[in-house]
Amino acid sequence: MKAPARLGLYGLVLVAVFAVAGFTANAVVPEETVQSWAEDTADTTHHEEGDAMNGDEHEGHNAGASSLGLGLAQDGYQLTAVTAPTATGTEGELALTITGSDGNPVTDFELEHEKELHLIAVRADGQHFRHVHPEMDDDGTWTIPWQWEAAGSYRVFADFVPADTGEGITLSTSVQVAGDYEPAPATGPVTETTVDGFDVAVKGDLIAGSASELTITVTRDGEPVTALEPYLGAFGHLVALRDGDLAYLHVHPHGDAPEVGDTSGPEIVFEATAPTPGRYLLFLDFQIDGEVRTAPLVIDTTTGVGDNGTGHSGGEHFDTESSTGEEHEEGAGHGH
Repeated sequence: MKAPARLGLYGLVLVAVFAVAGFTANAVVPEETVQSWAEDTADTTHHEEGDAMNGDEHEGHNAGASSLGLGLAQDGYQLTAVTAPTATGTEGELALTITGSDGNPVTDFELEHEKELHLIAVRADGQHFRHVHPEMDDDGTWTIPWQWEAAGSYRVFADFVPADTGEGITLSTSVQVAGDYEPAPATGPVTETTVDGFDVAVKGDLIAGSASELTITVTRDGEPVTALEPYLGAFGHLVALRDGDLAYLHVHPHGDAPEVGDTSGPEIVFEATAPTPGRYLLFLDFQIDGEVRTAPLVIDTTTGVGDNGTGHSGGEHFDTESSTGEEHEEGAGHGH
């Protein structure tokens, strides 16, 4: 056989071999399986990259989405049986159960900031923040009276410390509330706000990937407020959420725990670690004359070199006279 003919026949054989191989591969590993594997690999890579940027290992939390409170389950613990009213204007009950690795409800928790469980609910756009403390029955079901003020998609966080491990865990799930929804996301930094006549301002550089010191000052009529009272073991509690996905940051107050009867102010200093560059929603709980108020603030991460336009100077001012935190009658305010 001439050389050109032999080469042509060889090429046809190769084509047939590859065709058979491709058919066999599809028979053994379906296309949807390959696609699923690719998606899982991409997701794993995404989380590994996020873990490298997080660097926050406070209170035994693992890095990644779980440690940022975006997971339904972590370390064998799972948030289950979450129920709540499904529409606005309906009085009802918010309930949840935390199960362990054996599938049974967990009933033994350690006190963290004077409470066994901190529950936080906030709408996807960062509005309608609430921080309360349900009561647990003998069967391990946590409940609290509940009514939604506005429609939308809400994320509900449960922050707790199981007695078996002694390490803090934050789990969360989404709750959909029917009704007319008018989103109002943050459009820029908000470094000053007013709550019931109290002016609250934040200063400091929030630097992605490293511990950052934030100082919050409370004044009234231009005068420093020095009557901040101990609340849940501190003079103020700060919750920080990443704008967009509401990733939950663990914030730590500076200083020793106050004694009953102590007062402080006007400054409260916190340490926070932002896992990624971006915008973060801050919610400060503070107590004066026995009443807890919540002050919402918004800051952006900075380069840490004092550049302007970073969200820590000249920010928008909010007047939140309605943010008196009526739900705090059950006890609220939190910040690690």
